Amino acid sequence: MEGVDGPEAITFLAGDDCALKGFVWRQRKPGSMESAADRTVVIVNSATSVRCSYYFRFATFLHEHGADVIVYDYRGIGESRPPTLRGFRASWLEWGRLDFEAVLQYAAYEFPGQPIDVVAHSVGGFLVGLAPSNAMIRRIVTMGAQYAHWRDYALNRRLSMLWRWHVLMPLLAALIGYVPAKRLGWMEDTPKGVAASWSRSKARFEETYRRGEFACEDIELSRLVEQCGIVRAPILAISVTDDEFGTVSAIERLLNYFTGSSRTHLRIAPEQIGYSQIGHFSFFHSRFKDSLWHIPLAWLRSGALLDHVPGCVISKRVPSET
Repeated sequence: MEGVDGPEAITFLAGDDCALKGFVWRQRKPGSMESAADRTVVIVNSATSVRCSYYFRFATFLHEHGADVIVYDYRGIGESRPPTLRGFRASWLEWGRLDFEAVLQYAAYEFPGQPIDVVAHSVGGFLVGLAPSNAMIRRIVTMGAQYAHWRDYALNRRLSMLWRWHVLMPLLAALIGYVPAKRLGWMEDTPKGVAASWSRSKARFEETYRRGEFACEDIELSRLVEQCGIVRAPILAISVTDDEFGTVSAIERLLNYFTGSSRTHLRIAPEQIGYSQIGHFSFFHSRFKDSLWHIPLAWLRSGALLDHVPGCVISKRVPSET
C-alpha cells in the first residue's frame, strides 16, 4: 500500500527516567484518511510478559488500513529489559502509571492533533485504567482483558493455573530474584514484582497493593480506582469461550472499574468462525486476519460494532452518573 512505512525502532522515557523501547509504524501520507487529524494513532498494550513483537502482524494490519501504530515493551520485558532482572523494580503499577502513561505522552507528542486509540491484550486492559492521562484516549478495544484473580479462572483449569501462577511462579521469583519463564516455555522472563502483582491478585485489584514491596496508602489506592473511572473512551471488550483467563466473570470484574465509559462485551466461540480453538493468545495470530481482525478495526474507526459479527453481546453498559 502506498504511503506505508515501518516498523521504526523507538526509545522513550517514563516519568522516573526508565528507558522504554518499542516500534512505530508511521503513515507517509494520510492514506485512506482525509487528513492527519482524522487518522488515529493506535497504541497496542501487551499481555503480561509477552514481547511487543508478538503483535507485529496485527500492527501491520492496522497500518495497512490507514492508522499509525505503536507497540512497546513494558519495563523489564523484551526490548525494555535491563542487563539483569535480579533486584529490578517493576510491577503492574509501574507498567500502568509510568510505562503506559509514557507511551500516551509519546503518542500525543509525535502525532499532534491525532486521536489516540488503544488495543489492549489481557493485563494491558487493566493498565489503561492506571495511567494519569487516560482521558485522552478516544476508543478502546480489549481482548481477554482482566487482572488474573484466581477465582475467575476457568473451572476446568483452575487447579493447574493456581499451581503454576500462584505457587510455582512466586516461589521461583523468591528463589532466583525473577521468574525465568522463558526457559520454562511460559513467556518472557518476568520481574519479581510483576510476579507478585499476579500471584497476589485479589478480587478488588487495589487490595493487592495494601501490603508487600509495592504497598500503597489508602488514599493512593482510592486514587487508582478513581483513575479507572476517568476513562471516557467507549470500550469494546472481546472475549472467547475457550480462554481460561478471560472468563465472563474476569472480563466483567475489570469492566466494572471503567464507570465513566460505555462498555460492550462481545463473546465469541471458536466454532462460530470455523475454528476449534482461539484461547487467550491466538486472537493476534494472522490466521484470524479475515475472521476476527475486522471487529477491532471497525470499532476503532466508528466506535460501533459491525452489523454482522460472530458471537453475541453479553453485556452493554452506559457510563455511571456522577
